[in-house]
Amino acid sequence: MTTRRTFMKGLAGGLAFCSCGMLDAASAQHHAPRRLPVMVSGKRIRTVDVHAHCLFHESLELMGDAVARILPPTKGQQEHFIVVENRLRSMDAMGIDMQVLSINPYWYGKDRDLSAKIVQINNEKLAELCASHPDRFAAFASLSLHHPDLAVQELEDAIKKKGLKGAAIGANVGGVDFANPKFHPVLAKAEELGATLFIHPYRLGELASRFKGNGWLANVVGNPLDTTIALQKLIFEGVLDKFPKLKVLSAHGGGYLPSYAPRSDHACFVSPQNCDPTIQLKKKPTEYLNQLYFDSLVFTPEALRHLVAQVGASQIMLGTDQPIPWEEHPVDHVFATESLNDSQKAAILGKNAAHLLDLKFS
Repeated sequence: MTTRRTFMKGLAGGLAFCSCGMLDAASAQHHAPRRLPVMVSGKRIRTVDVHAHCLFHESLELMGDAVARILPPTKGQQEHFIVVENRLRSMDAMGIDMQVLSINPYWYGKDRDLSAKIVQINNEKLAELCASHPDRFAAFASLSLHHPDLAVQELEDAIKKKGLKGAAIGANVGGVDFANPKFHPVLAKAEELGATLFIHPYRLGELASRFKGNGWLANVVGNPLDTTIALQKLIFEGVLDKFPKLKVLSAHGGGYLPSYAPRSDHACFVSPQNCDPTIQLKKKPTEYLNQLYFDSLVFTPEALRHLVAQVGASQIMLGTDQPIPWEEHPVDHVFATESLNDSQKAAILGKNAAHLLDLKFS
C-alpha cells in the first residue's frame, strides 16, 4: 500500500526535469520549437503563460496518507516540485518569459485550521519564488474557498502583503458552484482588490462512474465540462451583473462554452419555465463571454481561431498546463493561427496578461 511516507520518499529522488515529448503535427512539419526572445513585427514580446502549476512538499505533507492521491498520474508529475533552473530552461525552450503559477486545490473539505495552514504555506512559498525571480514568475494564491470568510482574509493578505496576482479556485467547491451566494463575499473582495480569479477544474464527483473506462474521460471530458458549468452559472445566476468588474480567467479555453455558446441565448425563450423570472440578465448570455478571460489551451489553430471569433483576441492569453505536457509549443500555436493579425498575436502572447495582472518587467 502506498503511504504518505513511501510516496514522498519516491518523490524525493525524482526531481529531474523532463521536457521530452513529441511535437504536435503542425510544429513538427512546419516549425522549429520557438525560443526566447519572441518577436512580432520586429518587436520583442514578453510572453506570459497564465496556466502553469507547482506544488510544495511542506504543504503536501500536511495531507497525511491522502497525498498519494493528489498528484495526477501523468507525464510531468514530479516536475510540479519546481527545480528553478530546470523550469526556466523549459520555459526558455517554449518561448515563455513568465509563468503565472497556481496550485490546484486539494484541501477543499478539510477543517478550517488545516486548510488555513496549507494555504499559508502555499502562498508564502509562491511569494518567495516570485520575489526571487520577479521577471520570470508571478502567481495566483491558494484560498480556503470552502470557508468563505477565511478565504476573504487569505485573498486580501495574498494581494496586499504577498504581491500575488489573484487566486486559483476550483470550478466547484465540493460540488457547490462558486456562483452560490455563500461565496459572494469572496467575489466581492476580489472585485474590490482588482484580483483575478483563475478557474481551474476541480472534480465532478456525481459523474465519476460515467467517466470510467478507456481514454481518461474524467479529464478529457470532465475537466472542460466542470469549467463550462462554472461559467454558465456565473452568467445565468446573474453573478456577472452583480460583480461587473470581477476579473475571471478560465482554464482550457473556457471548456465547451465558447464552442456552443449561442445555444445559451435561446434557453429561456424555448423553456421559460426553466428560468427564474426574478433573475433578469442585463445582456444576452453570449455577451458575457466578452467580459471573461480564457487561456489558449485549445490545441489547434482552428480551435484558437474560433475562440477568438467568439470572445475576442483581447480576452485570451497563453496557457500550457505545465508541467503536464498538454501544450509544449504554445507560442508556435499562436503563430500557426494564420487568421490572427500581428496585433492579436502580440496581445495573446503576453500583452493581455500583462494588462490584466499588472505585470512589470525590468
